[in-house]
Amino acid sequence: MDTKISALSHKDIQVSDFAKGFNFDDIRAFYDEEVKDTTKKLIMDPLFMKLINYLWPNVSLEDIKAKAEKVNGNVDFQLQFMHGAIRKIIELTSSGLSSSGFEQLDPKKSYLFIANHRDILLDAAIMQVLLVEHGFQTSEITFGNNLKEEGFVSEFLKLNRMITALRDGTNKELYEISRKLSAYIRHTILDKQVSVWIAQRNGRTKDGHDFTQSGLLKMLNISGTKDIAENFEQLNIVPLTISYEYEPCDDMKTNELYQYAIHSNYTKAPGEDMKSTVTGIQQFKGKIHLTVGKPVDPSEYATIAELKNDNEKIKALSAIIDKRIYADYKLNSINYVACDLLSDTQDFETFYSPEIKQKFISYMSKKLEKMEGEKAMLESIFLKQYAQPVLNKALIGL
Repeated sequence: MDTKISALSHKDIQVSDFAKGFNFDDIRAFYDEEVKDTTKKLIMDPLFMKLINYLWPNVSLEDIKAKAEKVNGNVDFQLQFMHGAIRKIIELTSSGLSSSGFEQLDPKKSYLFIANHRDILLDAAIMQVLLVEHGFQTSEITFGNNLKEEGFVSEFLKLNRMITALRDGTNKELYEISRKLSAYIRHTILDKQVSVWIAQRNGRTKDGHDFTQSGLLKMLNISGTKDIAENFEQLNIVPLTISYEYEPCDDMKTNELYQYAIHSNYTKAPGEDMKSTVTGIQQFKGKIHLTVGKPVDPSEYATIAELKNDNEKIKALSAIIDKRIYADYKLNSINYVACDLLSDTQDFETFYSPEIKQKFISYMSKKLEKMEGEKAMLESIFLKQYAQPVLNKALIGL
């Protein structure tokens, strides 16, 4: 693993005009010079050591301290602590991780990875592992402030180059939050020359749909100073697709959508997001595949620039991203099983065996038997998570 680490001080990074006037301290990751002292403090936290002991039961505190001494920046922390941890999680909870498309990236460029989002932590964490293993630096990562708690969790996330996406406030406050986040992302890509991972929508996909929200693209455009097509071209957008054989937290997502359908709203219990994070880590995920899509190219931006208005341009860019995400989505046999169970047909029976079908039915039954509610409706919601990628590929002509 030969990854060149940039240790540029934040004082040496230029700040373009679009980022001047913003104080990014409440949303940014740690600067490299803040990392060493934070790491030394973190390894004394019982929660962090509990995580370490779960992943490496035979590692001593002396070994952990030795690792901490090698940490001089965010990327160091990821290489010393997180890379092995995520690889261990993959080993313990999956049938294996595969990937494709990294040959389309240029190590000299920084990118905006716009990704489908299925698991709170692992989607972005797996991408960081694969970036390193393909000779690239890790990216910064946006995450919602619903996961940001004081102390251990907040510091741990910031050490992992995570950017806070604030989600609460009045309409006026949310607009200013969007302006700041947009400026920081553009500053990171253009000034710091560091890539950024961002989900294509606000929060995880719970219904099996992987479509880019127009609000995300509008937010990204706010900080631009040129025509909208040029603003997006500056960001070097790359669609990113992750596919899990078994959907992380499929039962929790089913229950949330069921409760929302019955009561027209859903209020999360305290600590529910953290519970979902832990469940996503521990749950068996079967086969995992991550595909780096073809970067959106200059000819596509030129076509977008010819459209009449900004809404049409955003719609066109969304369509390009979505088509690549679905083209790159790796379907598994159980996706086809779910389609046939949902429609009570055998349209896709050539894609799976009777044994695979029965295994999935047993898996689903075990998940649903723990839930309270109307069983047919719960089953339909559960199946749609797995069937929707097949149906949506067909919908957009793939």
